[in-house]
Amino acid sequence: MSWSWRIATIAGIPIYIHGTFLLLIAFVLVSDWTRGQDLAGAMAGVLFVLAIFATVVLHELGHALTAKRYGIQTRDITLLPIGGIARIERMPDVPRQELWVALAGPAVNLVIAGLVYVLLVLPATSHPIQILSMSEHTIERFAEINLWLAGFNLIPAFPMDGGRALRALLAERTDYVRATQIAAGLGQGLALLFGFVGLFFNPFLLFIALFVWMGASSESLATQTRSALAGVPITHAMITDFRTLDAYDTLQSAVDLLLAGSQRDFPVLHDGRLVGILTSDSLTSALAQSGPGAAVADVMERTFQVADAAEMLEPAYQRLQGCRCRVLPVLKGDRVVGLLTPDNVTEFVMLRGALRRRAAAV
Repeated sequence: MSWSWRIATIAGIPIYIHGTFLLLIAFVLVSDWTRGQDLAGAMAGVLFVLAIFATVVLHELGHALTAKRYGIQTRDITLLPIGGIARIERMPDVPRQELWVALAGPAVNLVIAGLVYVLLVLPATSHPIQILSMSEHTIERFAEINLWLAGFNLIPAFPMDGGRALRALLAERTDYVRATQIAAGLGQGLALLFGFVGLFFNPFLLFIALFVWMGASSESLATQTRSALAGVPITHAMITDFRTLDAYDTLQSAVDLLLAGSQRDFPVLHDGRLVGILTSDSLTSALAQSGPGAAVADVMERTFQVADAAEMLEPAYQRLQGCRCRVLPVLKGDRVVGLLTPDNVTEFVMLRGALRRRAAAV
């Protein structure tokens, strides 16, 4: 994610903090300062916020490490003002495994809250509190917030963990797509309820309603897409009418190809072998810096992902999404035989869906 900086690596998982998170820290400082707090009080407020977000990291690590047990890696965890995002490569295919991955995050918050309450009721309570330099009220708030985080995430609606847990339970009794549609429909129903209540009592619920509605819709669409791609060879969806550039072509040649058609990213060949990718963004930047006479080889991207013509479409598409690239050259041996792009996959899914509806109607 852009505007993010790595702050740690835990269990091999990079932890990033987004630039907007600093705005939250600034907001807490200014709020405490305007309420008459001295510098020490304002800093205490910031430390409390950081402690809460440390539990958010632990929550996301709960998901990530549980997924790792099932052979699924997590690319990274990013802290945002609204919470944390763990980019798990995929959810488990086995419903029971998805259930444990979904519940692992809230379970971490419940454990933290339980440990804090044990700390409060121990006979020697005053000693740990003095060591932590926190008041008993502050520690109680910390525990309550962890309970709130667990409860909020267990709401049975996407994109919360409870929605994934519900989908996993339903998937043991029906097919995965149908289970997702039921869970997403329930999530959208809850979003409407939150929105209605928010109009009259709490405007913040409107934000939650929008968040839940968009998450439910996104999850339903993503699952339908995976279902449409499952079992389809990559050759059925790739672009076969495409243009290529030679490494020693000039940028003017790339401009001519770009303006002549709808293709925006070009495989770059040398002696018939793929050696790079020239994207429209790289082309635009290079034109401004070097002019149209510069060689394609000087500005092309030399690190890129490829797919094999014998692959299935679903894993290739997941790789295309994961690499954040806009094109995946498809190779047969050393020869480029096609291109896979997000737009082309979307069109394939739409056409395949239309054919399925036609078959169902007939």
